Formats: sequence, structure tokens, C-alpha cells
Amino acid sequence: MAGRVVRRAFKYRFYPTAVQAEQLARTFGCTRYVYNRALAERSRAWLQEQRRVTYADTSKMLTGWKRDPETAWLAEPSKGPLQESLRQLQGAFDRFWRGQSRYPKFKKKGQSKESATYFSNCFTRGGQIRLAKQSEPLDIRWSRPLPEGAVPSQVTVSRNARGQYHISILVEDVIPELEPADRVVGLDAGITSLYTLSTGEKIANPRHERTDRERLAKAQRALAKKQKGSRNRAKARLKVAKIHGRIADRRRDYLHTLSTRLVRENQVIAIEDLSVRNMVKNRSLSRAISDAGWSEFRSMLEYKADWYGRRLVVIDRFHPSSKTCSACGEVASAMPLNVREWTCRCGAVHDRDVNAARNILAVGLTVAACGDGVRPPRT
Repeated sequence: MAGRVVRRAFKYRFYPTAVQAEQLARTFGCTRYVYNRALAERSRAWLQEQRRVTYADTSKMLTGWKRDPETAWLAEPSKGPLQESLRQLQGAFDRFWRGQSRYPKFKKKGQSKESATYFSNCFTRGGQIRLAKQSEPLDIRWSRPLPEGAVPSQVTVSRNARGQYHISILVEDVIPELEPADRVVGLDAGITSLYTLSTGEKIANPRHERTDRERLAKAQRALAKKQKGSRNRAKARLKVAKIHGRIADRRRDYLHTLSTRLVRENQVIAIEDLSVRNMVKNRSLSRAISDAGWSEFRSMLEYKADWYGRRLVVIDRFHPSSKTCSACGEVASAMPLNVREWTCRCGAVHDRDVNAARNILAVGLTVAACGDGVRPPRT
């Protein structure tokens, strides 16, 4: 069966030796320093001289920093991760100029992800992976095999707040084509039910954070009582991070299972363009909304639909999907959140969420048929 060639990352856990852990810690620190210093230089040049600094300029600065006796330690790690940190900063500025994100922020130790990216000239692979300037290969737990004949183009090593090390290996992989499906579906996001399908099915919300809420609160209270800078505080902080990590792992696994199922079963999937950033400002629902992982789920649907040749349609967030009757099209004047079932003037009795999902599907099919420029009328 034919397939599509995509760039895909395979993530594995690995266990570094004491020497490797120390080398990685220095590399993480150097990449963070280079990123912050380049950001400071770019900000200063613009504020004081109205001059825009490019990636090429910061690359030349990096060469000078390595030769400076005060920062000669920047020459210890491989050059690849340092150059990549400058590329990441350039990407952050590109997104800022396009209005897609805020102005780049400085990275703080312990508060930002520790990672380093090595390109093909900075690591070797012969059944095992050995990073540049390391004498021993990494002890990787190969939980699943890499695609046969795949040649890694880059690897990214990272350390999370739980102290776990992971390596992400980027390769080209062939994704088998799926047979065209004769089903379409609309999704309405919610709290009581994580998602309601236009077919009437309701996906239960596991509420992963609620399961560990008492344990998390206890660990956070213990952390608050520890003296700053002490070893006991570091231990308590690690315990909190482990609980958060378990919650995130369970949520991610659940969303992966659900998104894969929907993509395999449906040719077209329609969802709403939710502004999660604004929705979490609601203090009564912010915890439940954050636990639902709507943004993460949408991201999964986007790249999986692209992989398998499906169509994901995102409709206008201002479309009154809950207030519109899916039978006759009449729009109700108001629809408070506490109203879960309502009757239209035409006599149709609607479940609020199922009705919304059906309307989302109808608008999504219109967009799919007529083009992405179609937008529902705003009331």
C-alpha cells in the first residue's frame, strides 16, 4: 500500500552515566546562556539603536563569545546545540513579528525546559547513539523500533522537571495511506463530557487532575513549608513535579488514543476554533479547562489528519452552534450554560451538546465544500 513520507520524531527514555549527566547539564546551561545573551543583544540593539539584529549577526557574536576569556567555557559543548538555540530565538522573533506570539522571554534555570539539539554532524549512530564530545553511547530504552532503513537527521536530548532524560530522534517515515472513509463527524468540546460527537456519542472526561488533586495539594503544602534553597525543598519540588508529570502522561495517552480513533474512522472532522487562552481566565472553570487539554487535542488532530489524508475543518469561534436549531436553523435569543436541553419552536427537542456538534459539522462541511474563506454569519 502506498504511503506518505513525513518527518517524524520517535521519543525514548535514556539513562545517562554520571559523566554524561554532568556534560549534558553543562550543555543545557550553555544553550540557555547563549539564548538569553542573544536575546539581550537583540533587544538592546533595537531599543538603543533602532537596529534589527539577524540570526547571522548573533552567530558571529557566538564566535566572539567563545574566544572571550570570560566565556571561554562556551567552547566545551558541541557547537550544534548552541547554534540551534540561536535558530530557536530567530523563530521566536519571526512568530512575534507575524503576530502569532508575544515578545520572546528570557529562559530561567529550573523554570524552562532543558534541551539540546544535535544535528547529523554532531552525533554518530551504529546501532547506538553517541553524542559529540562523549566517549560512551547513550543507554536508551528502545521501547519501539525505528523505521527500517531510517537515517536520523537530528536528535534532541532533554531533561524534564522529574529528572527524566529523553531523546527525540527525527527521521523520515512512510505513513501508510488509509482507505477513504464514508463518515464525517463534528465535535463539541465540553467539561462534563470531554467531547460530544454529532452522532450523539459522548466522550467521557476522565478528569485526570481531579484524581490526584488531594495528593498534589498535600505535596504543594509540604513544598511551601520548606526553606528556599534547602535540599528538602528540592526533594519536595521533585515530588510535586512527579505528580504533575503523571497527570500529564495520562492525559496525553488518553488524547492520543481518542484522536487516532477519530482520524481513522472519519474522512472529515469539524471542530470549533476555541480561544483557550481567554477561556482559562474564568476562575470558576480555569482548572477544568486546563485539565481538558483542548489545545493539545487540536494539535494532535491537525498533524494526524495531515498524515493520513483526512480533512480537519476549524469553524469560526463566534458561530452560535449551541443556540442554533439543527433542524430548522432558528437561532435562540439566549442559551445559558445551565440549560442542557431545550425545545425549539419547530418542536425539535435538543440535547445542547449534541445539537452544537451537529451544527459544527454542518458548517464544517460547508467550509470543506466551498473553501476556507466561508464563515458563518455573526449575530
